[in-house]
Amino acid sequence: MNQARIGIIGGTGLGDALAAQSQGQWHTLETPFGAPSGPILTTTWESAPIAFLSRHGPGHLLNPSIVPYRANIYALKSLGVTHILASGATGSLREEIHPCDLVICDQVIDKTFRRPGTFFDRDVVVHVEFAEPFCPTLRAVLESVADQVPTTVHRRGTYVCMEGPQFSTKAEARMHQAWGGDLIGMTCMPEAKLAREAEICYALIALPTDYDCWRPHDPTKSGKALLGEILGNLKQVTNHGLALLRAAVRKLAVELDRPCTCRQALEMAIWSDKAKIPPEARQRLALLVGKYLS
Repeated sequence: MNQARIGIIGGTGLGDALAAQSQGQWHTLETPFGAPSGPILTTTWESAPIAFLSRHGPGHLLNPSIVPYRANIYALKSLGVTHILASGATGSLREEIHPCDLVICDQVIDKTFRRPGTFFDRDVVVHVEFAEPFCPTLRAVLESVADQVPTTVHRRGTYVCMEGPQFSTKAEARMHQAWGGDLIGMTCMPEAKLAREAEICYALIALPTDYDCWRPHDPTKSGKALLGEILGNLKQVTNHGLALLRAAVRKLAVELDRPCTCRQALEMAIWSDKAKIPPEARQRLALLVGKYLS
């Protein structure tokens, strides 16, 4: 497809909200990296063409370690996605980042170790720049509309991405704080890395639902009550995230052609002798590197 689209990656609840607000087409796709998490909805939202993908699949059946990140990003690119606005629930590592706030992340610490983290694990050697893991252009769009959301929006934050699916120990939480982490989550890596390799602008809205285990829980509340509180926070912060996405998409709709270095991330990143790249690899990776191998 030639039409540029905004990709939105989020949870099932967000997908249900988008589907209820607009009519569109569901795509069931296959990629050289397998099937994505589930069908992708293409529609028009706030006058912009979008493609929505639920990261954990229908019914939230995929844990963070087995989400098919490569297939997800590849499938979105095959549908013409040039910009991705992603969201994900997190724990807060800072007193000043309250549950139900929003955070426009600017840095990440990757602690994952079980997930394929590149499209180029054989036949082609690619080293993309990743000093700024989240697209500055998209982050600026999110910052410019932050005052339209009825909650505190933090303009920056470092996301520590752990493997999971278990949560942190207290010692780990204190270590993450000492590293400079502001949020703890399980899903933005390798998603952001793969988006950069696919030359897609990518920004992340973190949705804090609670404080991580470094902060003692209210001893008067039962575990069931605490879980209910977190689920209530998740619903509220998802609504806040949806409001920020709506405002950002509305503005981005008229700026899709704005130049950004993310869109040329592979220009200087292919280290292999292009003449020696096998034909099978050229075909398999054509969507990603074809323009550089012609």
